[in-house]
This record gives sequence, structure tokens and C-alpha cells, in this order.
Amino acid sequence: MNIAFVLLTRGCDEPAGVERAIAVLADGLREIGHRAVLIAGGPPGVEEERDLVLLASLRFDELPRLFEDPQPVCREVREILIAHDIDVVCWADAVAGLGFLSPAAPGVRTALMVRNLRMDDHMRHSLAQRPDAVLAVSPFLIDEAAQAGMDTTGWHALPDALPTTGRAPGREERERLRRIGPVRILTRADPAKGSMELLDALPESFGRPVQLVLAETGLEPPPEVQADVVKAVRSRAAACPNVEVLHGLPWPEVQPFLAEAAVTLAPSTRPETFNDGVAASLSVGTPVVGYDFGHLPLLVGGAGRLVPLDALRPGGRQPLLTGRALEAVDFTSSGARLWRTATELLDNAVAYHAAAAQALHQVADHSPTAVAERFLRITNGSVTTDGW
Repeated sequence: MNIAFVLLTRGCDEPAGVERAIAVLADGLREIGHRAVLIAGGPPGVEEERDLVLLASLRFDELPRLFEDPQPVCREVREILIAHDIDVVCWADAVAGLGFLSPAAPGVRTALMVRNLRMDDHMRHSLAQRPDAVLAVSPFLIDEAAQAGMDTTGWHALPDALPTTGRAPGREERERLRRIGPVRILTRADPAKGSMELLDALPESFGRPVQLVLAETGLEPPPEVQADVVKAVRSRAAACPNVEVLHGLPWPEVQPFLAEAAVTLAPSTRPETFNDGVAASLSVGTPVVGYDFGHLPLLVGGAGRLVPLDALRPGGRQPLLTGRALEAVDFTSSGARLWRTATELLDNAVAYHAAAAQALHQVADHSPTAVAERFLRITNGSVTTDGW
């Protein structure tokens, strides 16, 4: 089978989930004998990527032209799908993935990827195109969409696949990390990722090394916002003798980096619809400590500790991506609880090693081939209910 993924802004190593998700899913499809083609508008520097087709009618930095006159792009995409004999085309986003236009060639099945809850006209237009499948990145996102009043009939959860570039440390090394290893955080220069609140809450008595990877992206938030976050995080880190702020890592280095951590912290102050950094940490046996909301409860399970937020109803269903429930949360105070919870886990050898052992089981179904096989079952219509 021939599958095409469309993402105009595709870059080889952007620190954003969708680029990596598509690349690993494509590898999984190839591994089980299918062909995967990536259709993009750039940016420059991705020309040597495998099975990549760069559009001639639109560059990645010319998205406004897409709204002025979409026909040249639609025409070229259809020609590419026909030329490559594509069976399934996946629009990787409502706008940058052309979901709102859905320029599929006749007879080609369509799928729309949804990674964040958006309720704008582009999303409405994308769903009105009646894709054969809607691929949400998590059950949490599907639930949030339903609570927001969207019709999620035919939506299915398709998690991000994990590359196999990491290896979990053995028991002896894991014990050494528990005793003296660093705490590591993998995040982006985005105010909602919680880096500033986390450092504000760092106890003076915390004696371990803390390494925070702060990646900047070419997509969002705006460059000036990212610059402000970087400046604020580095300023806070300068006042903390054990904190080191590192530049963003290429994706192949993420799993090995997290494998050498005692624990990974996930401090996002907005519920994550997935969290590739957390999944990468679990895949190498490193426990995770984060907040008890979003997709983290399902993703982490018993492979770490989740800190409840007092402003949220325990076990209650309330909209988090569209509601106002989080406005009452003091994330600096909650950040202090993250540090305490991490310390308690690290001090308890039995609980720590149980969490490390469970980590691998939490993402056992996230291999490239497993996710690729689920993708094929969904897009050919053989999955009628979502059991992920």
C-alpha cells in the first residue's frame, strides 16, 4: 500500500510532535512493507529526506498565499497522489496539512490528524470534508473534543510512535541513577510548558543536578515570545547553582539523554494531549513525575507519580482545554509539590524500581510497527470502536 502524509511546514528535526510523529510512523509503515511519501513545502535543508516530495507551487513560509488562491496547491497535490499511486493520504493538520481543502485524488482514502483541540473555521471545514478517519493523538483529546460539543463519531486514538534509539539501563545502573543521577526536563520555549514556575519552586535544599533542555521551534509560539521564555528561564537558572539549561536536542538523542536521568519531570501548566518527551522517558525505563491531568494519567500510569491539582475535581470530567478550571491553579505552589514528589520517589528504592519496570510496559504498544499497523486498520475501516 502507498501512503502519503501532507505537512507543508515539515522540517527534519523540529522539536514539535507532529514532525517527529510522521517521520517515525512513516518508518514503521516501511518496515512492514508499505511505501510512505511525505509531501511538504520545505523548509530548505530537508531535500535529502527519504521519499520526500517538495511542492513547487508553495513554500513553507508562504502559507498566506494558500488562502488567497489554493487551487495551484490543490492541483499539484492531486497530481502527486496520482503519480505515486497513493491509496491513503493523511492530512497532518487542518491548515498546514491541507485538511481544510482535502485535495484528494479520486479513489484515495483520506485521514485527518488532530493533535490539538481547535474549533475554528479551518477545523470545521476539515471535518466537513468528511475524511474517512480522524486520527486524534490520544483518548484525552477525543474526550475534550466531545465535551466541547464536537461530533467525534469516527474519531480514533493514534498515539505517536517511538523510535528505537534508546536502551533502558540495567538494574545496577538504574539504582546508581536513583541515588545520584540528575533530574532532567525536556521542554520547549513556550510559557505553557511550565519551566519558569518549576524553577521558581525549586527548593534550595535540592541537592541533585537539574538539567533542563529548552528547545526553540520555528513554528510557534512567536519568536519574541520564545526569546522571552529563554531569557526568563536562564535568569532563574543562574540563581540556582545545580541547574543547567541546555539547548534543544536532535530527536535521535532524546531517548539516550533521558535514559541517563534519575527521573524526568513534566511541568506543563496546560494539559498535554500527548507528550513525546514523557513517552521517550518511559521507553528507556526512566520514571516520570508530572501533573495529574491531560493524557499523562493514561500515559504514565504506575511508571512514576502524578501530582493532583487542588482546583480540579478529583475523578471529575470537566473541560480543561476549553474551560476555565485551570485559572485557579497556582502552578508555582504546585511546582513545589512536583519537587517534593520526585524526592519522595527517589528516596523509596522499592517504589522507584517498580515505576522504572512499569515504564517499559506503558509504551509497549508505541513501537513504529505497532502504531503503523493500527494506522492501517483505522484507515481501511477495520477499527469500528476505539480500544486504545
